[in-house]
Amino acid sequence: MTPASKTTVSDDSTASVARLSPTFSLTETQKHLVDDIIGFCRKHIHDRQAVLILEGDAGTGKSLVLNTAFSRIQEEARSRNSTLPLHGTSNTLLVNHPEMIKLYRNIAADIPTLRKKDYERPTSFINTLHKTAGQADIVFIDEAHLLLTRSDPYNHFRQSNQLEEILKLARVVVMVFDPRQTLKFKGYWDDAHLRTLLQGIPTETIHLTDQFRVQAHPDVMRWIRAFCDGKLLPLPEKQAFDFRIYDDAERMYQDIREYDHRCGLSRILATYDFPYTLNGNDHFVQTGSFHLRWDRNQPSHPLPWAERPDSIDEVGSVYTVQGFDLNYAGVILGPSVSYDKTTDRIILDPTFYEDSAAFIGRGSFGDTDTAKRHVMANALFVIFTRARKGLLIYAHDEALRARLHTLWGNRT
Repeated sequence: MTPASKTTVSDDSTASVARLSPTFSLTETQKHLVDDIIGFCRKHIHDRQAVLILEGDAGTGKSLVLNTAFSRIQEEARSRNSTLPLHGTSNTLLVNHPEMIKLYRNIAADIPTLRKKDYERPTSFINTLHKTAGQADIVFIDEAHLLLTRSDPYNHFRQSNQLEEILKLARVVVMVFDPRQTLKFKGYWDDAHLRTLLQGIPTETIHLTDQFRVQAHPDVMRWIRAFCDGKLLPLPEKQAFDFRIYDDAERMYQDIREYDHRCGLSRILATYDFPYTLNGNDHFVQTGSFHLRWDRNQPSHPLPWAERPDSIDEVGSVYTVQGFDLNYAGVILGPSVSYDKTTDRIILDPTFYEDSAAFIGRGSFGDTDTAKRHVMANALFVIFTRARKGLLIYAHDEALRARLHTLWGNRT
């Protein structure tokens, strides 16, 4: 299906699927980016190696551009016209995120040029090609910052770096990379690490700057970035984007339920500060009068967590919403996010962070405590930037809750 065939999407429960579909309407800038990606692939398809990097904040449309370009490349690869530059090429889109794989495969079911098998997890792709001595022509990677940077035998990856292995198995690699979304030590990336790995490989970088998810004035994203960096700015000015501070998490949840009833895709999220064990039992987020179970692990469910009707009665984690759009997000800041009255700064305390798996494996970074706080700040940034229409915030820490309440009272 070519970009000339477009759909208009309403804000219903299927909107997050549609907004990553190759049929979704693109801006002129995005159309040019898709053309640039395809042109890069055509230019380098007969080279030994080449890499194109798409960089940009959460919500800048990286995944949509990536999937649209991938769809057009697959259309050319499967065309009967053997004179096309990418005819007959073997191409795959990888993403190391089980919920995103569901989303992509659900999209592929309705696009004639795509197959569900076109989308794979990196470990499956690497192990299959190593076993068959195969080679891919073009590999697209969404959320490349989630690729493993060390061995993970539990998940059947035994080499030292997933991107390094993918580079050995493909002529052309096109990847979305955002080091601010690194969430675990075993996949710990920064720009320096990436550049070292790509040294000697022809590489181009495209920066995406337009914000398509968070439909707000720039002061909202400035506030979010500053908060994740430990600074408290005056709250964003009143605007169409609904930015609110709550003293009661239960009240926030009831408002999220009302938003979900009105326009769908509205969910409660929390920092990973409440006990959660994958043992088949329900686990709960408890703060004040609020008591609600964490998201249930349902890997066999055909829908991603954010699109399941029952998930309105659950609290989502960074792992269930990374890469997804919501209309409204109610964010609970747990015990690891506190406030220092003396310095008027946000404190991230790893001792209260319940995601112990995030800190498994000591990397080459020198200061482990700083690296832990970096991972926590990244997770916070991810959940703060899920919503298109409104961000609602509640703080478990009493001092932080009081400081945010004061800022709310001083809001212009």
